[in-house]
Amino acid sequence: MKIKESIKPLRPYQPGKGIEEVKKEHQLHYIVKLASNENVYGPSPLVKEKVNDGPIDFEIYPDGYAEKLRLKLADSLHINPDTLVFGSGSEEIIQMICRTYLEPGTNTVMATPTFPQYKHYATVENAEVREVPLLNGKHNLEKMRKQIDTQTRVVWLCTPNNPTGCYISKEELRTFLKQVSKDVLIVIDEAYYEFVFADDFPEAIPLIDAYENVLVLRTFSKAYGLAGLRVGYGVGSKDVITNLNKIRGPFNVTSIGQMAAYFALEDQRYIDRIKAKNVEVRSSLEHFCNQHGLLFDKSETNFLLIHLPTSGITVSEKLLTYGFIVRPGELLGVPNSIRVTIGKKEDMDAFKVALLECI
Repeated sequence: MKIKESIKPLRPYQPGKGIEEVKKEHQLHYIVKLASNENVYGPSPLVKEKVNDGPIDFEIYPDGYAEKLRLKLADSLHINPDTLVFGSGSEEIIQMICRTYLEPGTNTVMATPTFPQYKHYATVENAEVREVPLLNGKHNLEKMRKQIDTQTRVVWLCTPNNPTGCYISKEELRTFLKQVSKDVLIVIDEAYYEFVFADDFPEAIPLIDAYENVLVLRTFSKAYGLAGLRVGYGVGSKDVITNLNKIRGPFNVTSIGQMAAYFALEDQRYIDRIKAKNVEVRSSLEHFCNQHGLLFDKSETNFLLIHLPTSGITVSEKLLTYGFIVRPGELLGVPNSIRVTIGKKEDMDAFKVALLECI
């Protein structure tokens, strides 16, 4: 059996070790997963209460239009419901974008390192991938602009960027949008939007009115704590959304996922509390790094990329013996580093002690 040539060099996604795996391998009871940027506090108690009490007909397909969630989210964002597309996490929408816009002979422009699924799905479509190295952890927008030509279909802007946590400022984004042809789709991936405190972080969704080639991605997997239910969404012009819906699977977001996301939107005070806790604990970790001469990228997210004097793989393996699961930077394109999710205060205090023992 023959497969597409473009798939041959790809590798299946390899998640980090799970909690139960580490428990068994190292004979530990205390395990803290800090590898996948999940919300360590979980979803709002309101979500748990409503989902547990809510009737779900498991034998019936989900609402393919996600109407109830669509109207709730549109009202929250003050947008037209028809400018929304939903996915099984925002990652599925990334796949939709690549299937819709990319083909052999076209190219796509992105930073490196950044969220790897942009490159993965573009490669599947056999499009040329043009990567521009980050500059001090941030997108080098000027060099990215120079990579755009008449065959460029999609430009990816991950802000705040994964794995560095750095963001594109309001002024930088507006300047970039003015310089790029409007026949190029600009995807602004804001998976960590709810964690941002920076005053000059742009509100990207309102820009769609002036730039119909802008598509904004967000997710319920991070701050809302619904990673296990896989609900993401995109906001764009009606033409862009219509084309993506041609590719979207008819029942791609589960009934329970739609219900949980709906009720998550009703408890924004919970998100505010999570945001404040995240900043408090992240600031403490940054202070620790400064005390011990460890460099890090300035983050506006619920993770910190810490640069090390030695291999990130070696340090992450040692940390497993203390019960901490982190992501080695070598797997993210940043040698001698680890990406650490910001956990609960008591766990992060213990992590600091373990990290000193491992470097």
